[in-house]
Amino acid sequence: MNVDDFDFLLPREAIAERPACPRDAARLLHVERARLVDHVVRDLPALLEPGDLMVFNDTRVIPARLKGRRGTAGIEVTLHQQVEADCWRAFARPAKKLSVGDLLRFTEDFAADVIGKGDAGEVTLRFDRGGVALMGALADHGEMPLPPYIKRPHGADARDRDDYQTVYAREPGAVAAPTAGLHFTEALLAALDRRGIGRETLTLHVGAGTFLPVKVDDTRDHKMHSERGHISAAAALRINRARADGGRIVAVGTTALRLLESASSEEGLLEPFDGATDIFITPGYRFRMVDVLMTNFHLPRSTLFMLVAAFAGLDRMKAAYAHALASGYRFYSYGDTSLLRRQEINP
Repeated sequence: MNVDDFDFLLPREAIAERPACPRDAARLLHVERARLVDHVVRDLPALLEPGDLMVFNDTRVIPARLKGRRGTAGIEVTLHQQVEADCWRAFARPAKKLSVGDLLRFTEDFAADVIGKGDAGEVTLRFDRGGVALMGALADHGEMPLPPYIKRPHGADARDRDDYQTVYAREPGAVAAPTAGLHFTEALLAALDRRGIGRETLTLHVGAGTFLPVKVDDTRDHKMHSERGHISAAAALRINRARADGGRIVAVGTTALRLLESASSEEGLLEPFDGATDIFITPGYRFRMVDVLMTNFHLPRSTLFMLVAAFAGLDRMKAAYAHALASGYRFYSYGDTSLLRRQEINP
């Protein structure tokens, strides 16, 4: 498909700079088959049915943005994919001044060597420590890797350390938040439990590649970034059992949906998964696992808007986004959210 098919006008002021407070006070647009209904997130239990199973991504965002120096020149890197315990791929600014063999120093006792260079400003870094020690250094010296469209004069602040993390985050490794999950509070999770709505978790470590723009004219020419994910055998069994019992699978966010679809067989059974996925979902894709999707409002011409168009229908999503803009909904990571039903017939 032509990437222009997924374009729409998004005013800069529609992009949220801070989340709603409390989290579950954010607005929620219920995109039904025949109508669009305005809600708030705390209405979610009433919009789902007992026996439905919500699937959450429990990845934890790490402070993946580092500022340092190469000699006397300033440099900024954003880690986006772990290669080994002490080795990460990263986007660097300015990358063109970096060469293999350069030493990047972030503090007097925290440094990394450039051991590879790729396209689009990517470098591969080997740190002077790995594992828990590296995570500790990032916690001490790194910043939360906010998306480029959230403007902070001095970078992410202390409030972002909490705001840009789900309340159920557990497995460290993401460099971008699974943002639909940012709306949940402990009170909302308890209300879902009382309603008889099940919960399951998987892990997809969201990479900074999710922010990369689509620079081609045809979706078939776009190369999707790869992200690492894990679904345990026990989780797969519970999800399959919920479907067999007639419950709907509700993906909380596009990251959960992408991993569920990556791990599903042609027959619609979920299999355990441990590896990388670069699944790219556009209209025409036949969904195997997910029945309902909770997701924030995405940017024009983005792979995420293509995904929701595939899920609920391009015309339907264009109408939903037009309604959201006219009604003052806030877009993207810190913005409001939507609840989508899968279209019955894929185009």
